[in-house]
Amino acid sequence: MLSRCASRRRPLRRRNIRSYHTGIRTRKPAPTTERLRLREWRDEDLEPYAALNADARVREFFPGTMTFEESAASMTAIRDHFALHGYGPWAAEVIGGAPFIGFIGLSIPPFDAPFMPCVEVGYRLAFDHWGRGYATEGARAALAFGFESLGLDEIVAMTARSNVRSRGVMEKLGMTRDAADDFDHPNVPAGHPLRRHVLYRVRKNYFAAGAR
Repeated sequence: MLSRCASRRRPLRRRNIRSYHTGIRTRKPAPTTERLRLREWRDEDLEPYAALNADARVREFFPGTMTFEESAASMTAIRDHFALHGYGPWAAEVIGGAPFIGFIGLSIPPFDAPFMPCVEVGYRLAFDHWGRGYATEGARAALAFGFESLGLDEIVAMTARSNVRSRGVMEKLGMTRDAADDFDHPNVPAGHPLRRHVLYRVRKNYFAAGAR
């Protein structure tokens, strides 16, 4: 978990496989940006989190919206990820403004794919907070955290092939796509128009050289 993603081109060393499964456990301070505070989750985050997951606009590139109970289970899984690995998708708040606008952070994808194991940067924000650059700003801080605090060599991002908006964020972050890495997401039903996903990558040396 604390090294690069496996791929056909990059064989994974044995010690990296072990570290991906054990994580760091000791939590490091979450990053803060000029406008955003990324933090651990609070119980009161559940209601706004469930609201954004019930919004069809937010869930446009997922198979469907989520019930309140599904959002509660998702929030529990995120907290469990923090407990196991010491980091995860942080709750995001606007400094001096909205106390919860969604999540931005790093996680281990909970499925198997040819590029696994790896660490993914992800973001999901309430619709009212789109178009302000928050996803890019927060994700850039999450990448810096992954490379500088966790010692990762590479971080990936993924989305449905048709999700142009999210792909734009990935490209602003300096991430690049190789069409050979495109894959069918195992959690999306076969035949579903959103099953085909794209994979973007960024490596530590490229990010450190000024991609941010």
